[in-house]
Amino acid sequence: MADTITSERRSWNMSQIRGKDTKPELRVRSLLHRMGFRFRLHRKDLPGRPDIVLPKYRTVVLVHGCFWHRHPECRFAYMPKSRISFWSKKFKQNVERDKRNQQAMADLGWKVIVVWECELRNLKLLQKRLRSDVAHA
Repeated sequence: MADTITSERRSWNMSQIRGKDTKPELRVRSLLHRMGFRFRLHRKDLPGRPDIVLPKYRTVVLVHGCFWHRHPECRFAYMPKSRISFWSKKFKQNVERDKRNQQAMADLGWKVIVVWECELRNLKLLQKRLRSDVAHA
């Protein structure tokens, strides 16, 4: 199926996608704050500049979009129908970078918690998981 907008407009649309302070990230930060956790954001001294850092618990929380970070078996992690080779390469690089950064943080003694965008649909369940995962850090 051909794209219905110009390549310039598509480029502009893609340029508007944020890397920091996304809606899912803001929701997780709000939830953690209501739970009583205090944190730092995007620490430059840690691999990959994790979204949320809980220094007291030596834990980082990564908020991943299902589409960009390829949440396994998630309906939001679909493959675009055009430029398949481009997207395959892009997604593969994203997943490999995530694995490298998570391993590097683990090697430094940090616990890594990944929150997927689709998990924000059930905040009570997410809250329960976060409380358990952070407490066992």
